[in-house]
Amino acid sequence: MTRSTLRYTLPLCIGLLAGCGEKPAQLVIHPEVGVVEAVQRTVPVFSEFVGQTYGQEDIQIIPRVEGWVVGIHFKEGDPVKKGQLLYSIDDLPTRSKMDAAQANVAKAQTMVTNKKADLDRVKPLAEMNALSKRDLDAAQAAYDAAVAELRAAQAGLQTASIEESYTRITSPIDGVIGISKVQVGDYVGKGTLGGAINTVSSLGDMRVRFPVAETDILAFRKRSAEDTTLRAVREDVKLILADGSLYPVSGRLDLADRSIDPSTGSILLQAVFTNAARTLRPGQSVKVQLKVDQVNHAVLVPQRAVNQLQNLFSVFLLNDSNKVVMTPVKVGQRVGQNWVITEGVQPGQKVALVGNALIDPKVAVVPKPMEWDFDTTNKD
Repeated sequence: MTRSTLRYTLPLCIGLLAGCGEKPAQLVIHPEVGVVEAVQRTVPVFSEFVGQTYGQEDIQIIPRVEGWVVGIHFKEGDPVKKGQLLYSIDDLPTRSKMDAAQANVAKAQTMVTNKKADLDRVKPLAEMNALSKRDLDAAQAAYDAAVAELRAAQAGLQTASIEESYTRITSPIDGVIGISKVQVGDYVGKGTLGGAINTVSSLGDMRVRFPVAETDILAFRKRSAEDTTLRAVREDVKLILADGSLYPVSGRLDLADRSIDPSTGSILLQAVFTNAARTLRPGQSVKVQLKVDQVNHAVLVPQRAVNQLQNLFSVFLLNDSNKVVMTPVKVGQRVGQNWVITEGVQPGQKVALVGNALIDPKVAVVPKPMEWDFDTTNKD
């Protein structure tokens, strides 16, 4: 290689070697992140109470005579009509009593006829002074006694007839009958000592009874006196069924018990719900939801935007440089799928829905506006 060639080649090699030592520029990825704006709303505060459903009427079927059950005239769980025959109890003892009572009436009627004839014979003779006044008084007294005996016999017959009618148990109302506690051939007792053998329930308007703590009642009365909008709670009672679904019809508060239960410190309230679809049945465990307060000018964010670590809560706010900044917050009431933020977020601030993704706080993100349901009616 000539000296002149070396003179031109050497700088080129040095330049190539220097270029090989430089690091290539890194590619920065700007992730796309969902973003919502914190909103300000008036938020109703709801409380839930555990309750139990009752029929519009729940009538226990209790025998009024004792004896053997000889007939069951319904299908368990079916609708029944008022006056429909449900049970037949052996009526032989009661029919025997009624036959004896009828015989006593006939005997008393014969005695009345006899004593009336004696009185009719004595009266004209007494007027002619053929018999004494004492004889007339005795005849009148015998007749009056016979009439009284007849009335007593007739009352006995009526009692026996009523008792005999009790051997046929009929439905007191229109409703649905439950499962029978006795079968044909069982012996049933009389009155409450024998216990109820079935129940008929009317499934029209259903009653829901639930206990409320005395302190809650006093606090609600104080708040409702200060805020008239809370008074409408009486006509807007929600019902949550066992599967967590919301009963489609709102109810109304119907009554409160006369006294506080000293053993629990609570008072029993009752709400009424229409039951046209027959969804509700007596004995269901439900939750009653009442609006007990409201928060004015509350700041709301979606629940999925709030991160929780034990008792610490935080959100990711989007700054002016489109970078996410983890911000500690204080939370208040949960409303549906949203949180009330009492400290740390202002209305209109952009909140990033990061979830479990790892976002570098030093890297700007691409914000993607998201739709979210900030309805405050607690409809879920």
